[in-house]
Amino acid sequence: MVSEDQIQPAVQPARDFIDLIGLELDDVSADRVTAHLTVRPDLYQPFGILHGGVHCAIVETLASVAASVWFGEDGHVVGVANQTDFLRAVRSGELRAEALPVFRGRTQQLWSVQIWDEESRLAARGQVRLQNVRSTADLGRPA
Repeated sequence: MVSEDQIQPAVQPARDFIDLIGLELDDVSADRVTAHLTVRPDLYQPFGILHGGVHCAIVETLASVAASVWFGEDGHVVGVANQTDFLRAVRSGELRAEALPVFRGRTQQLWSVQIWDEESRLAARGQVRLQNVRSTADLGRPA
C-alpha cells in the first residue's frame, strides 16, 4: 500500500485544478487510481452536455497522479500526449474513472483511463503518455 507521504507530492501540485473541476480522488496507488466527479452545469459546453475538456482533464489527472506515485522520488512526470475518445454524452449524474498502467519504463509511461456514467456505461476513454523526468530544472527553458 502507498503511504499518504508518497501520494501528496503527486496530488498537491494539481490540487487547485482538481478542486476547481470537482474531481474527487478515491483510491491512489502506484498501480491504479480511481476517482469520481459530479457533473454540474458550469462544466457544460454550449449544447448542455459535459465539456470534452473535462473528460480530457480527468484522463490527464488520473494518469499523471498514478505515474507520479509510481515514479516516486526518482523525479517527476510530465504528460507528452493525451488521446481521449468521447463515447457518450453526459448531462448529469456522477462519473467514475479508473487509471491503469499499460507500460512503465525507464524514460516513459503509458496509462489507460476509462470513465463511466452512473449507469456504468462507458462515457469516455483515453490514454496518456508521460515522460519520466529526473530533473525539472530545464523544463520550459529555451534550448
